[in-house]
Amino acid sequence: MIKDQEFLKSKASYCLDLAKKMGATDSSVTLGHSISETVNFRNKSLEASDRSDGLALSIEIYIGKKRSSISSSNLLDENIKTLIEKCFETTKITPEDEFNSLPDKSLLAEKINNLNLYDQTRFENDKKINYLKELEESAYALEKIVNTESSFTENRSNFILANSDGFCNGYKTSSFTASCVTVAKDENSMERDYEFTSKRHLSDIKKPKDLGKKAAEQTIKKLSPNKIGSEKINLIFDTRIAKGMLSAFASAITASAIARGTSFLKDKIDQQVFSKSVNIIDKPDMIKGMGSQSFDSEGVKSKTVNLVKGGILKNYLVDTYNGKKLNLQSNGRSGGTTNLYFENGKISFEELLKNSSKSLYIKETIGHGSNIVTGDYSVGATGFLVENGQFKYPVSEITIAGNFKDMFKNIILANDLEFEYSVNSPTMMIEGMTVAGK
Repeated sequence: MIKDQEFLKSKASYCLDLAKKMGATDSSVTLGHSISETVNFRNKSLEASDRSDGLALSIEIYIGKKRSSISSSNLLDENIKTLIEKCFETTKITPEDEFNSLPDKSLLAEKINNLNLYDQTRFENDKKINYLKELEESAYALEKIVNTESSFTENRSNFILANSDGFCNGYKTSSFTASCVTVAKDENSMERDYEFTSKRHLSDIKKPKDLGKKAAEQTIKKLSPNKIGSEKINLIFDTRIAKGMLSAFASAITASAIARGTSFLKDKIDQQVFSKSVNIIDKPDMIKGMGSQSFDSEGVKSKTVNLVKGGILKNYLVDTYNGKKLNLQSNGRSGGTTNLYFENGKISFEELLKNSSKSLYIKETIGHGSNIVTGDYSVGATGFLVENGQFKYPVSEITIAGNFKDMFKNIILANDLEFEYSVNSPTMMIEGMTVAGK
């Protein structure tokens, strides 16, 4: 059973009181308890069943402008006392940093919004097993599927964040995640693909038959791929790949990257960095949202932020420490984005496919080829050749490359946005990218 708020609050209060008695000028503590249960299947048979139960504490201590932190999974009072003593002694010999401080008290969240992030439904292991059996049977119902691997994970957590300025709050969250990886084979090749679903509430996840069938269908479509030559061509990115572009953008606008000068978007506020049709929003208060939160990891209230409007960069993701370096106020993004998404474009998926007579539909990328310092982008990829709006045949062993500075300004978005994850994008086209083939 998840530890309740009162237990976590009492431990947090003990930590803060002890730090103050030792001479800390300020302190902050996070306590969390999480329980995770996972069942794994392979080829229609149970492979493993695991359960983890984690209780953790992390405390930051300030002595003036000196700061250090320490963490532990042992929450016995005697161990906490030893832990804080060590942290206090470490803080005393830590160099001063003028930007060290707790967040401004006026920015702290005053209440917790009910975002419906916790489902108390208990999904017993035998039900997880039945779900995965049905999922894999559905995948194997399609010819050419020769291997399957699937899992179901149920997570529950509760946490408290407290600091010496009087902030003390937290809340429960849950998630239910099912995934399916399938392998298909024909006389020419062997291919793999996957599908997964992850939601805050059990009732919102995809049906097992649908999940297994979709994973299998996607895999079979990739069989007997062709190779193509090198050329410049319009690329259409599947939604699950397009959201990766958004994640790269988010990394480039963190206050830490901007303060260090290690981002190609440094000094770009109020400048055109995307095409004029692009709007990017980070919205923390979505009901049941996978990235929803009432406050960030410092306790600062999280409000909706328009990061890009009409293609113009309007905001960075700002935390307290790096915000002080940049002379910017925290916007509740310590820890990163919440529910980040491109707003829908103005054309349908079908219209996007017909936008050019020939394009490549990218279904999978291989490797981590995003350099946020220079903006360079280069990854291996597989997908499909599209001609006159029709999928012709699968394509493999290609490399796609460009630079985000140019790519962002050549984006066209479809209107098929769905909120499946914490980062979401409609289908995306980027015009005139370089493809290296055979």
